[in-house]
Amino acid sequence: MIALALHGGAGAKAGRDYSTEIAHMRDVAASARERLKAGASALDVAVEVVRALEDSGLYVAGRGASPNAAGDYELDASLMDGHARTAGAVAALKDFPNPILVARTVMDKTPHVMLAGDGAARFAAEQGFAPLPDPKAYFIRAGRFESNHPPGTLAHGTVGCVVLDAKGRLASATSTAGVFGKLPGRVGDTPIIGAGTWADGTAAISCTGQGEYFIRVNAAAQVSFRHAAGEALETAGNAVLQQIADMGGEGGLIAINAKGGIAVPFKSQGMKRAWFQGDGEIISAAF
Repeated sequence: MIALALHGGAGAKAGRDYSTEIAHMRDVAASARERLKAGASALDVAVEVVRALEDSGLYVAGRGASPNAAGDYELDASLMDGHARTAGAVAALKDFPNPILVARTVMDKTPHVMLAGDGAARFAAEQGFAPLPDPKAYFIRAGRFESNHPPGTLAHGTVGCVVLDAKGRLASATSTAGVFGKLPGRVGDTPIIGAGTWADGTAAISCTGQGEYFIRVNAAAQVSFRHAAGEALETAGNAVLQQIADMGGEGGLIAINAKGGIAVPFKSQGMKRAWFQGDGEIISAAF
């Protein structure tokens, strides 16, 4: 069985029209299903989906990134192959449009899991990725601090994908620009394996929300470990999100297990998301 879930972030704001994002997520999911039917691996599809979400400019990742407090764009991403238990990540990557592709190259071409800051940028250039000649002309939120939260709180946005392929392999990928107006150098849960992204033989998870809280509960890995211990996937996801809510945080996650079961819980106003199982209906929603 093939199955997939994706998200465009838990920053959906009540009263706003997300019809463009909902249609886009549905189209991305439909394209991903055809790739999976053709035999593509879970990891390849997860990366392709996240790249499409980055490139769209519709979400707070990739081209839709928000600037930090200094006006710069520092992007984070990670991915994990549940079958091989390999992972790659970049943090605070500046001047490159697709951090998920650089994270994949970290996984494939180095013995490391994460590269950060100037080191990540230098590695990306050495691997043939072209830096943006004018980042502020590329990112659509240049000079704009759009927020769905009161001043001083952690307004956020992230994209992610979890996949089960025809060979039973699981994978997860996540990408973000982090919270709006963040301090330079701030890193949230997205590039931290176990906190924002996880995949093993049991489940694959991608998180979205206020990353400081997700780090503190090791959210993504905890969902898989709870599920492996016997909790239903939805129950495990909700339990982890409740821990975050109890600390004053918010967010959501997408999770998929080795049987194609999917859970998309959130504790926030909304979460942009889409999913399908096999040839079933593609469901896409924001609330």
